Amino acid sequence: MEFVPRDIHLAVVSVLLTALLLGVAGVVFVYSWAVGKPRRARKALAAAVVIAGLYAVVLLAYSLTSREKTLAAGEWKYFCEVDCHIAYSVVDVTTAESLGPPTSPRPARGTFYVVRVRTWFDERTISSRRAKDMPLTPNPRVVAVVNDRGRSYPVAAAGQRAWEQAEGLTTPLSQSLRPGESYQSTFVFDLPVESRNPRFWLGDDPWLTWFFIGHENSFFHQRILFQLEPAAPDTTTTAAKPQD
Repeated sequence: MEFVPRDIHLAVVSVLLTALLLGVAGVVFVYSWAVGKPRRARKALAAAVVIAGLYAVVLLAYSLTSREKTLAAGEWKYFCEVDCHIAYSVVDVTTAESLGPPTSPRPARGTFYVVRVRTWFDERTISSRRAKDMPLTPNPRVVAVVNDRGRSYPVAAAGQRAWEQAEGLTTPLSQSLRPGESYQSTFVFDLPVESRNPRFWLGDDPWLTWFFIGHENSFFHQRILFQLEPAAPDTTTTAAKPQD
């Protein structure tokens, strides 16, 4: 299993503390300039530059030393929600040349990849500060398939509609869960026939996490992906408990 990010508490505290210090430096700069004390204003500006520079160095150090990881069938990718964890795994992958009702199938431009994902609220990761039966709405997630050249493919809207016409609406990743609950969601991608080694990516909305140290969405950081192969038997009840 892998965690995104592994040290969420450090990442959150670091970005909040840095924002606070920059805010203080900004207030001192504006006030000092307004009351005619340019020397103090310049010192405040210099302090802000140093703080921002140090944070950028640490952020880039984490990112440039990261390595891309690919999770095998049945493995879990955990997203830290500060006081609990949400886990995801690829349950099943199928391919098709067309999708939809037999009377009106929708042909793929290349090949449809139908990816079924399980979302699980791991009840063993709840902190002592959180109520044990409190539901959780996961943070916004995005999904895509990435090929061997790094090209990213979003959900194919036409293919998704065709699949849902035949199978019914899929469960959105924003569906709330109570501790221990899980659900499955299905996503359809239309990949070119020549695509090689396609892998599935499920992650946080990027703009929320660009500046989080150690997060896979931070600048130049490598990602955690899933192999697009049939998953191993469900391991919800046997997955190792992550460390808070």
